[in-house]
Amino acid sequence: MKPYQSIPIQECGEPLVPIPPQPFYLPTPHPYLRLGAPYGDVSPYRLRQGVLDKLHQAHLALQQQQPGWQIYVFDAYRPIAVQQFMVEHTFAEVLQREGCQREALTPAQADHLWQQVYQIWAQPSYDRNTPPPHSTGAAVDLTLMDAEGQLVWMGSEIDELSERSHPHYFANLAQAADLDPQMRLSATQADRHRTLLYQIMGEAGFNRHPGEWWHFSWGDQMWAWLEQSQGRPAIARYGRVI
Repeated sequence: MKPYQSIPIQECGEPLVPIPPQPFYLPTPHPYLRLGAPYGDVSPYRLRQGVLDKLHQAHLALQQQQPGWQIYVFDAYRPIAVQQFMVEHTFAEVLQREGCQREALTPAQADHLWQQVYQIWAQPSYDRNTPPPHSTGAAVDLTLMDAEGQLVWMGSEIDELSERSHPHYFANLAQAADLDPQMRLSATQADRHRTLLYQIMGEAGFNRHPGEWWHFSWGDQMWAWLEQSQGRPAIARYGRVI
């Protein structure tokens, strides 16, 4: 169990609502649908109403700093079945990367590989006390798009299973004394853009996942845990939907 899952949930019953295609950008088809994730007739582009209201606030904050830029919503609501699919998909990718066969793994080897998967994926728990964040409709994965419709350089892809996913990776890299000047410029730009994303989401009240530059939430267990860790009283008001 992860630390934030110890936070009790006081479900408020707020509905999931569609994320509008404007002023946000919603890629079509959805990235996980392209992989075959089992959404059925459930749209991934939904959030709790209060979370969507906060996302609109983040959009307004972005316009103050970068007029014409958009929030690019990569993923939002995620049913448990999709969470399970993506966990298994990522494990298969790790197996391929490591050159391993699943049936040949020792228990220790399998555990080591699963730990890599769970660096960025929550376990697909059906326990209502420990829902994956995206299954609550309170978490959203996103990045930024500039006024020309180009994704802004963030230094790594969303869902990338590497140390570059850590929010402060490029801030630390840019300080390295022996870094090539071109790499330093690239790292500085990536960090600047990550900081902008963090700022506009923070102004709207979101908290960022400690290990993922793209993951933000408001009102779920992780958000409440991060609030409480900063000495601010907070409750988790969103539990698992469906």
